Amino acid sequence: MKKIKFFAMMIAAALTSFSLAACSDDDDNKSSNISNTERYQQEVDATVRAQKTGDKAILLVAFGSTWQQAYDAFDLTAKEYKNEFLGYDVYLSFSSAICINRAMAAENTDARSFYEPKYWLEAFGRVQYKEVVVQSLQVIPGEEYTRVINAMKDFANNSNGDLDDNYLATMTLKLGYPLMAEYPSDVDALANALHTNFGSYASKGAMLFMGHGNPDTYDTYKANIRYTQLEESLQKLNKNYYVGTVDMKENFKTHVHERMVADGLTSGNVYCAPLMSIAGDHAHNDMAGDDDAWDNGYEYNDEGEVEDTSWKLYFQHMGYSIDADSYTDNKGIVKGLLEFSNVRALYKTHTRNAETVDYYHSKNPE
Repeated sequence: MKKIKFFAMMIAAALTSFSLAACSDDDDNKSSNISNTERYQQEVDATVRAQKTGDKAILLVAFGSTWQQAYDAFDLTAKEYKNEFLGYDVYLSFSSAICINRAMAAENTDARSFYEPKYWLEAFGRVQYKEVVVQSLQVIPGEEYTRVINAMKDFANNSNGDLDDNYLATMTLKLGYPLMAEYPSDVDALANALHTNFGSYASKGAMLFMGHGNPDTYDTYKANIRYTQLEESLQKLNKNYYVGTVDMKENFKTHVHERMVADGLTSGNVYCAPLMSIAGDHAHNDMAGDDDAWDNGYEYNDEGEVEDTSWKLYFQHMGYSIDADSYTDNKGIVKGLLEFSNVRALYKTHTRNAETVDYYHSKNPE
């Protein structure tokens, strides 16, 4: 099963596809003296200058995707923000360089430009927004969330050395936390939203949620515990809920199965849904795909996982009945969390409660 790995933020390969607007020969000669990074920054600067209408901005930061369905979910979210957060200019950013490059290359859809958070923030500083709210669209405060924080720190500390220090000292920088940032409040709120959306399935069989998770070496802030806490919160509502991941040690689909067997659920209906902000490769392939390594039995790796096999087919081979109705709508579409209005509402609540952060002159605040 192909999994999106964490890459260093390498964007130079995509720059050849960029062209600055209508340059004269003199402009071409001048532009040859600037770096590729600055050429990239100029693209973002131009976008911000064209879209700036006021003094306040919201930057929505997602990991990213290459699926049109995911883009639709992001666009829907951004549209709601524009409608509900009046007076704010709303922008959307990807933290994954590989997703950005593939989007620009129109790998699966029409070409789109999303840009990394650091370029948006630099552009905000150049036009001097008085208030900037950065909203993390991550589910847990893990590895990807640290990219959001680090981009904010670099901006506040003028890492490029070209912003007005007086401006940075007086502007307001706020952070909207990920979906399950706090325990138990955020975890319980998400559990209640999921129960509203999937309670009918839990009443008929095992309702399984597949999150992403981080390998131990990337488990920043020990955020993987949120999946365990969410399962516990959900099971207070119905014992048939389980939460596993594709990357968290000892919480793969095989471990979910072990917990189900220990609870006496050895057969019957199993329903699956992605616990990710959007439905992309993991949802369509790792969860609902047709990859299957079954050959009269499975071979388990050193961590107890069965690789190259979807959740759907694994649980079928384990003797359960898989009802596709749980992870698709009536058009056969797998739905990510941002496609549910009550989950989008939780993110917007985090934005309304965004906290002012003071990273100025402090790279590592306590």
